[in-house]
Amino acid sequence: MVVLWDTIYMQAAIEQLRRGGFEVRDEDVARLFPLLHGHVNVLGRYSFSIPDAIANGGLRELRNPEDTD
Repeated sequence: MVVLWDTIYMQAAIEQLRRGGFEVRDEDVARLFPLLHGHVNVLGRYSFSIPDAIANGGLRELRNPEDTD
């Protein structure tokens, strides 16, 4: 579930960057892999409390790539 969640958000971030005029090369996207992130504990347990908007197919707002924080 965590890998699927990360994959959906990675795709949304890529699309947002491209729409914003940022160069996102296909060869870089091809190297993305959601299990390479430190927050994924493949041996851990997860508890999901999902807001209704997200449970109904929405996504949380992505950060603006131009923000410096």
